[in-house]
Amino acid sequence: QVQLVESGGGLVQAGGSLRLSCAASGSIFSINTMGWYRQAPGKQRELVANITSGGSTNYADSVKGRFTISRDNAKNTVYLQMNSLKPEDTAVYYCNAVLTEVVTTVEDDYWGQGTQVTVSS
Repeated sequence: QVQLVESGGGLVQAGGSLRLSCAASGSIFSINTMGWYRQAPGKQRELVANITSGGSTNYADSVKGRFTISRDNAKNTVYLQMNSLKPEDTAVYYCNAVLTEVVTTVEDDYWGQGTQVTVSS
């Protein structure tokens, strides 16, 4: 069974920084893309950033230049460094991994439980 465990959310003032971490564990054969999504109250979940196993990155326009995604393949961990935070960044942030389990050998989507990020003005 695979688990994604997030950490690093919290309350921060506008202009501040936070770093999110997400570690994947369990019977993992390989991990393709890892990323972060967010969902604000009353809104749909949206992609924030993702990164492939080779290090290629993709960002939402709203976070370009402020957020940086990185990954440690040896630790099956993805990070999101968030700088210059704005009140509109307030949301629950979810970790996502597209991975293959040892047992199933089928690639599938996995999600963390979510971590709250609140940016005060």
